[in-house]
Amino acid sequence: MSEEKKNIDMLALKENIVRAIKNVYDPEIPIDVYELGLIYEINVLPINNVEIIMTLTSPSCPAAESIPSEVEANVRAVPDVNEVNIELTFDPPYATDMMSEEAKLELGFM
Repeated sequence: MSEEKKNIDMLALKENIVRAIKNVYDPEIPIDVYELGLIYEINVLPINNVEIIMTLTSPSCPAAESIPSEVEANVRAVPDVNEVNIELTFDPPYATDMMSEEAKLELGFM
């Protein structure tokens, strides 16, 4: 496989992963976790293993167990994804400026 085709395949896979993550919502806020800015990093590693570094709106978030599990399940369901590892971090702490402009507009922050 050419390097160019490999890069295109990786981009397509990453786009599919983002689409899958956008189906996960914080139960208290009507915005998906990607647009909320809870996803810090998405890394596609060799053999299509995926590593996601994410946070929550607060360490005491009532959905602290369900949101990362749902992100993992949705990404695992993406065709061609092998293993999925979710790393939860609170560094840097979540702030509303991490939201996309769409999310800020939806929640009245703009």
